[in-house]
Amino acid sequence: MLKRPSWMLSLVVLAGCGGGEPAQESTAAIGAAPPAVETTSPAAQEAAAAQTPTPPQPSTAAAANNTAPPPTTGRFQLGTNYTRLSPTQPTSSSPDQVEVAEVFWYGCPHCYALDPFISSWLKRKPEYVSFVRVPGVGQALWKLHARAFYTAEALGKGAEMHDALFREIHQNGNLLDTEDKLRDFFGKFNVSAADFKSMFDSFSVHTKLQRAEELNRRYRVTGVPAVVVNGKYFTDVGMAGGHEQLIELIDELAAAEHAGK
Repeated sequence: MLKRPSWMLSLVVLAGCGGGEPAQESTAAIGAAPPAVETTSPAAQEAAAAQTPTPPQPSTAAAANNTAPPPTTGRFQLGTNYTRLSPTQPTSSSPDQVEVAEVFWYGCPHCYALDPFISSWLKRKPEYVSFVRVPGVGQALWKLHARAFYTAEALGKGAEMHDALFREIHQNGNLLDTEDKLRDFFGKFNVSAADFKSMFDSFSVHTKLQRAEELNRRYRVTGVPAVVVNGKYFTDVGMAGGHEQLIELIDELAAAEHAGK
């Protein structure tokens, strides 16, 4: 049986790993007097109503668009199992491809739990689907791991080290929470300390990290793991109803996007 470190057990009960800044409590309403209530005679109310213009009615085309069924079999509901990003975000994949982006963090136990399902899906996903990973950047440690992700990718070690990074944290209890720990871990994959340092601090890795930060903002990511289909639909494990349901939802949304190309 897999033994999880005690720090992880407290996280497992959560639906996902949150990375956003805590919401700031508004102080404007605290201790403020309630707004004054204006009273108006019935006759004045009727006169005001008569002068209020009738709001324009939506066109027939717009009405039809608003009532169009969501692009799934009906098992998954828009607004419950997934949401629509507005506006649709640009993707990095070719126009004939449907991009599926996973936002993740190596330190998140929920991302670790989802990863085997993603790996199995990748072996049989349709050819028209382009899969990309986007590291979450919600906190300082997330950014450190994001830089490690792009460093491994730039060194040609991305595929080899992806699972290993997860295992090192969640099975071996090494949080990889400093640059020195990451340097030593990369050494196990025949990456010299000099090569690691050079790439870890490189302009190309820094640029990719900035791009990840932009995507996190555009996707409005507040927790991981999260999935964005073709820059248009946002969902996660909790919204979909489970790991297997998430994969099925991804397939349905991707198929609908492909059919519309």
